[in-house]
Amino acid sequence: MNAPPEHLPVLWQLRFSHYNEKARWALDYKGVAHRRHSLAPGSHRYRARRLWGGDTTPVLELQGEMIGDTTAIIAALESAHPERPLYPAGEADRERALELEDHFDTELGPYIRGAVFDATLPYRKEFVEISTQGLSRRTQVMQRALSPLACRVVRRLLVDGPGGPEVCREKTVAAMDRLDAELNGNDYLVGDGFTVADLTAAALFFPLVSPPEFQYDLPEPWPPEWEEFRRSLADRPGYGWALEMYRRHRGSSAELPQA
Repeated sequence: MNAPPEHLPVLWQLRFSHYNEKARWALDYKGVAHRRHSLAPGSHRYRARRLWGGDTTPVLELQGEMIGDTTAIIAALESAHPERPLYPAGEADRERALELEDHFDTELGPYIRGAVFDATLPYRKEFVEISTQGLSRRTQVMQRALSPLACRVVRRLLVDGPGGPEVCREKTVAAMDRLDAELNGNDYLVGDGFTVADLTAAALFFPLVSPPEFQYDLPEPWPPEWEEFRRSLADRPGYGWALEMYRRHRGSSAELPQA
């Protein structure tokens, strides 16, 4: 049963973020009615620190607790809203699903983000439009004015930080290799149904596969450098699988309008 309105979960998010997409998908998959607050890139770090002590989003307010890690968010949702479980029932399968969740979180997440930012940052106007969608006009104007500095900071932290553009692309391809190997022709990564492992891998690959079920605007077209990278992987089994996971399981949003 969903919480009464005064106790609704609240998701503090960046719209154009694959880790945030992971948390949104978990809430929507379980049908957990919630509200969302979209933050401005850059200043989201300060808001996150006030909310939970870390400097990243998403942050989920659930039953009076602020949770700021996607693995912890899904664990808390499994406990509070066990319907439509994302954890397999068997202990061995559950451990395997959690292992794969951690693998893609650490071995794909930071690197695909670095690769897509490397390709999109040179297109500053389009980058600001996508990353500030849904925010106030005033915030969008401020983000445009600050974009030269912001793009330099993003490149330093999120592209160069994980190892630079080439490393980010290589690690993204390696994650696709791992996905293909784990699937080995199967529909799902663990057992016969959709689990946290499938959700994590598909959500973190969204900038690559650009699924039509993504709830917010995506670049159309993507920058040529990213389109070329996408095409280089489009024939891989994991690429089609990620699109299929979105088609089968992304479903509709459980977000409620702001009061």
